[in-house]
Amino acid sequence: MRMLVSFFNRIMQRYLPDPFLFVVILTFVVFGLGLIFTDNGPYQMVQHWGTGFWSLLAFSMQMVLVLVTGHVLASSHIFKKGLGALASTAKSPGQAILIVSLVSMIASLINWGFGLVIGALFAKELARKVKNVDYRLLIASAYSGFVVWHGGISGSIPLTIATPGHFSEKMIGVIPTDQTIFAAFNLVIVAALLVVLPFVNRIMMPAKDETVTVDPALLEEPAYAAAIEAGAMTPADRLENSRIISFLIGIFGLVFLFYYFITNGFKLNLDIVNFLFLFLGILFHGTPKKFLEAVINAVKGASGIIVQFPFYAGIMGMMTASGLAAVMSKGFVAISNEYTFHFFTFLSAGLVNFFVPSGGGQWAVQAPVMLEAAQAMNVSIPKTAMAVAWGDAWTNLIQPFWALPALAIAGLKAKDIMGYCVLTLIASGVIISLGFLIF
Repeated sequence: MRMLVSFFNRIMQRYLPDPFLFVVILTFVVFGLGLIFTDNGPYQMVQHWGTGFWSLLAFSMQMVLVLVTGHVLASSHIFKKGLGALASTAKSPGQAILIVSLVSMIASLINWGFGLVIGALFAKELARKVKNVDYRLLIASAYSGFVVWHGGISGSIPLTIATPGHFSEKMIGVIPTDQTIFAAFNLVIVAALLVVLPFVNRIMMPAKDETVTVDPALLEEPAYAAAIEAGAMTPADRLENSRIISFLIGIFGLVFLFYYFITNGFKLNLDIVNFLFLFLGILFHGTPKKFLEAVINAVKGASGIIVQFPFYAGIMGMMTASGLAAVMSKGFVAISNEYTFHFFTFLSAGLVNFFVPSGGGQWAVQAPVMLEAAQAMNVSIPKTAMAVAWGDAWTNLIQPFWALPALAIAGLKAKDIMGYCVLTLIASGVIISLGFLIF
């Protein structure tokens, strides 16, 4: 295992470009594939690219806020103390890897945005507390938990088909979550990943002479500016340093959250997670001035999301409008039978996810092809939907698109963790594939 880890780390360090160059290269790849496998010409492919370029603006802002609000919350004294207490339970590097893997997976099952941020923040706290733990593997282990999110209660595809009025309702009706998220085959896959992946991450620990550690002092948040003496404060200074203002606006947010959970149950989405993180951050920092200083520090890591997500939206535009995603899906359907259909559906979704890294967007592209094929073969529709969902989650492990918030929090580059993620991809792929082939 150490030889494999060393091999993949060398490959990634040498050949994996910066995530921005990765998405640019991916743009050219999809452009070329569209010319080869569809009837679209160069001018049409550029049209599809430009038309889709700004289609993820709202989602991009949500992801920026995931990073910023999570970072702000983590830099508060109360939250750092809580994470520190949890991190203190790890007494060795091996225990740190096991704990961060498990915590990130459980958090991702609750909500993918929550898991993405909490995993990275907890990994940083473990790096402060545990000596001689490999920082790259720690962050990779935190990110590996993201693979289970579609099998949890925030999975966008199973929640979509469980909602009346979804675009495929005339074809398949409304499918409740007891046939998808809470079905036996899905629970078995989730349980197997919860048990196996932490130990896979654990055995990837490098030898002591190859371990890359980080100075805990480098992980500390920048100190707040010195407080102004009370006598020298202007009225504006008093407002900026007022605990009352932070308390009152924080209570506004908590009252709304109380109303939301009473009326909707424990139904998390990205907006509610961001809302929760934002107002807890305001309360925990105590004053508007400290909160704003934390925001300024957090925003510095959001540049990758701001610049790269429009390019992924352009790639999605080419994939969907040209029909290239449907061509890929039909290719896998053509080699399937009633026994292997869900396995190949899972693989096809994993491939399409490289170019359409959005669960809802991918389902919109693949559903017409896969659902029609499932009905023709008389195989399970709910399992077909979950096969697409798991494929979408699976290859996120080596897709820099989703790693950007975690990498920004950790202060690492994609190539620092992707060598480990390749092996996690292989291990999780085997488990998920067996789940669809056996059940």
